[in-house]
Amino acid sequence: MWFFGRKNSSGFSASSSAKEVTHGIDGTGLTAIVTGASSGIGAETSRILALRGVHVIMLDKNMAAGTKVRNKILEKTPSAKVDIVELDLSSMASIRNFASEFKSLNQPLNILINNAGVFGCPFTLSQDNIELQFAVNYLGHFLLTHLLLDTMKNTVLESGIQGRIVNVSSIFHLFTYRKGILFYELNDPSRYSRCAAYGQSKLAKILHVRELAKQLKDDGVNIIANAVHPGYVYTKIVKSNRLVDAVNTLSRPINYFLTKDIPQGAATTCYVALHPQVKGISGEYFNDCDLAKPSKLAQDNTLARKLWEFSMELVK
Repeated sequence: MWFFGRKNSSGFSASSSAKEVTHGIDGTGLTAIVTGASSGIGAETSRILALRGVHVIMLDKNMAAGTKVRNKILEKTPSAKVDIVELDLSSMASIRNFASEFKSLNQPLNILINNAGVFGCPFTLSQDNIELQFAVNYLGHFLLTHLLLDTMKNTVLESGIQGRIVNVSSIFHLFTYRKGILFYELNDPSRYSRCAAYGQSKLAKILHVRELAKQLKDDGVNIIANAVHPGYVYTKIVKSNRLVDAVNTLSRPINYFLTKDIPQGAATTCYVALHPQVKGISGEYFNDCDLAKPSKLAQDNTLARKLWEFSMELVK
């Protein structure tokens, strides 16, 4: 559609690909972690960052699929530096083990991309007895970020290069519960809605960077944290939901004009992770490689602080 090609203030559009928005950028010497890297947007993000010279550490629960992605990247770019490490975001023990091992290696960390997610699953509890969409999409990333933050701070001090944290959220943050976050009703199956729970987890990812950005600024730390909406992309996470997949099949002729392909879906993530235009911008929400305004709930600083304190209780 014509509006997909309409350029915004960044010089890019909804139809821009991840390769296009990072053209000419040299990421040599940078190290990035990408979660959910075995398929879809995570795989494409990993490919593009590696193409630009970034050392990419792919984190995924599915090691077989992740290894295939890594091998494909190396086939096309033999000089790429790409590692694949197992991580289960539904398990705090798995996250803590990874963070501990990563710290022991004394590797730098410039970019953290919190991408992985699940969508629209029946009411399920994680290994830590937390509603699964909230646990995987948000809380696991909250803990991972918390545990890796000191490493990022040290990297910034040693390199002088601004660190970047990117939370992959969604426009579906608009379709959450009325209060936004259920907090202590989180695990109540009678309150559970598949779509609202997904929206809640994506709202939480925006609130997370809002509070994190404030704390980093107050502490004088040269790390920015932002959230992105990748656009509507027909990826594995959507296909895994039978109802949504059925609707998509019926409306495929329309979706052809309204959905993004995976390279377009990864564009905003790669833009916010690498592009010089984003330097110094923090606590914001991006769509189509441009600043966008999220919901009123997502701009609520009091809610962001309450979620932060609640999350610290859950992961302590």
